[in-house]
Amino acid sequence: MEEDDVTIREQNFHSQVREYIVCFLLFAVLYIVSYCIISRYKRKSDEQEDEDAIVNRISMYLCTFTLAVSGGAVLLLPFSIISYEILLSLPKNYYIQWLNGSLIHGLWNLVSLFSNLCLFVLMPFAYFFLESEGFAGSKKGIKARVLETFVMLFLLGLLILGIVWVASALIDNDAASMESLYDLWEFYLPYLYSCISLMGGLLLLMCTPVGLSRMFTVMGQLLVKPTILEDLDEQIYCIQLQEEALERRLNATPLCFSGMMSNSYFHANSQNHLYKELDNIRNQRNKLERRKKASAWEKNLLYPIVMLILLAGTAISVLLVALNIVYLLVDETALPKGSTERDIGSASLSTFGVAQAVIEIILMFYLLVSSVVGFYSLRIFQELTPRKDDTTMTTIIGCCVSILVLSSALPVMSRTLGITRFDLLGDFGRFNWLGNFYIVLSYNLLFAVVTTLCLVRKFTSAVREELLKALGLDKLNLSNSTTDAESGKHAVNGHQKTL
Repeated sequence: MEEDDVTIREQNFHSQVREYIVCFLLFAVLYIVSYCIISRYKRKSDEQEDEDAIVNRISMYLCTFTLAVSGGAVLLLPFSIISYEILLSLPKNYYIQWLNGSLIHGLWNLVSLFSNLCLFVLMPFAYFFLESEGFAGSKKGIKARVLETFVMLFLLGLLILGIVWVASALIDNDAASMESLYDLWEFYLPYLYSCISLMGGLLLLMCTPVGLSRMFTVMGQLLVKPTILEDLDEQIYCIQLQEEALERRLNATPLCFSGMMSNSYFHANSQNHLYKELDNIRNQRNKLERRKKASAWEKNLLYPIVMLILLAGTAISVLLVALNIVYLLVDETALPKGSTERDIGSASLSTFGVAQAVIEIILMFYLLVSSVVGFYSLRIFQELTPRKDDTTMTTIIGCCVSILVLSSALPVMSRTLGITRFDLLGDFGRFNWLGNFYIVLSYNLLFAVVTTLCLVRKFTSAVREELLKALGLDKLNLSNSTTDAESGKHAVNGHQKTL
């Protein structure tokens, strides 16, 4: 009997060590990928090892950790679905015994824990540490900045806890809720993370429909469009004439403004405007030359196939959401819920098996990419758009926080919209608002309606623009704008003569 107990303890020990190793390896891969991504966009600083360089490096490590956690949150549902299907297909295979329910539940709990840590501790610390200078009258240095950062974090924590305490006291007035107000670990953090997940779900609801319609424009810019009723040679010739005219104006500008020291500011502004206009024309010429050099299969086959794939993905997503609305109205058990079962692989979660699981995973990644594209397409978030080798650490912190909120809400949104029937595990299934029928139904209705309206508006405007280009009517607006620009230039020239 004692030998059996020892054997069981050894098996549990080896299982836990194996799970820790697998989790560490997965996170190490995500951390390396995140570091490469941030290094690509981070503004290159001087090699001088000063105080600001150390602060930037520490903030960069924290941002890398946050981005790795975001990647883990994105991969939670796909990894879990694949694990279920593999264990269902190969239940007795020796080489996949490490893939079990304990590992999957552990991954969900770790991602939930690290998401809270990054959102409420690491990212505020990185921002305050980057902006800190030390208290007035204290000795400058790293220690002074760390002290100021911790004080700011403490005050921010008190403010957030106070807001949550007041909000929960106003919403729930019963005795049990009042007693739970003094439970920090079991009440405050889950309730606060539930509010953050709801905000992330609303942000996804706002960004994803915009991104689904924006994806067609983005792919149209990356691929070569087919030439229908267009003469590329004539367009390239016109662009070259405009480019030569601008180059002559730039060469003649120094002669016109020589000896006019009082108008140096106006001279600089006019030259900058001409250079920007010249860069735009050169970009247009490069795009036209690329379209001309593209092969026939790239123009006439690849572009339509990609557009049909995007249209099919969007249509399937809207169809699944519509079916989920019907399920919600017919059966209350269709509401998203959490699961605590450790046994996996006993039954498939997909009606059509592996094929449906693959389609669900593809749709999840498609919705994620669309939400990110839609996020950076919104005007209020366009300032957070990262630029290669020219992104400040403050912008990187904002991007990491935004991506963390979006990625943490992605599993919840996928389950709420009925993209997958996989039950949420860990703390992701403890969100209070998931059991509210009216919130879930309204979320599905809004997603379906807004996505449909965005797509209708996108395609009607795209068809209208293509028809105008095919008929040559778009040149009327260009001529009007050109006439206005020329009149403005004549007015400027007249103003210079009067000076």
